[in-house]
Amino acid sequence: MVGGTGDFGLALARRLVAAGEEVVIGSRDAGRARAKAAEAGASAGAANEDAVRGADLVVLATKAEAALATCGALAAAIGETPVLSVASELRFTKEGVLPGADPRSIAERTQELLRAPVTAGLHSLAASSLGRGPADGDALVCGDDAAAKRLVLELAAKMVKGRALDAGPLASARALEGLTAVIVNLNRRYKGHAGVRVTGLP
Repeated sequence: MVGGTGDFGLALARRLVAAGEEVVIGSRDAGRARAKAAEAGASAGAANEDAVRGADLVVLATKAEAALATCGALAAAIGETPVLSVASELRFTKEGVLPGADPRSIAERTQELLRAPVTAGLHSLAASSLGRGPADGDALVCGDDAAAKRLVLELAAKMVKGRALDAGPLASARALEGLTAVIVNLNRRYKGHAGVRVTGLP
């Protein structure tokens, strides 16, 4: 997990460990990664390049502003290993929280940097929600590679009390990342921990 030392990455790592997954936490600082891995109960902590080698899935959990630079630097180490992008670019204004200015999602821009298939998901989940156990609601996942998406859907299903749902191609990440802004606005206004639940599906 790249960026597993941040709030969301660490909460996600703990939830994955609790679900029986083997997790290696990566960071630019290997010592910090090892410390956070011990805190989360993860298998190991390592420098990012070492953390992604040999993984079945690379979770990109860095802050949005660091996501593209981090992926560019790790492209060779990641190779063709599937990548899950969970970042959302947000703009904080006096009027409220807005999606990023670039019309493309971070996930789409990440795909341009990598040979590996990129899937986007978990944007409706918050660190505080994961810290209490599986989050209320559903997890939405999108991507263009069927095998990579199936792998992420299996993982996402362990993160929520609801369902992990296939939300379409990677271009749909634009909507998923924008949804994060909506959820942050709701949480600020109503002092809550909003999630998403999709109704009307079989």
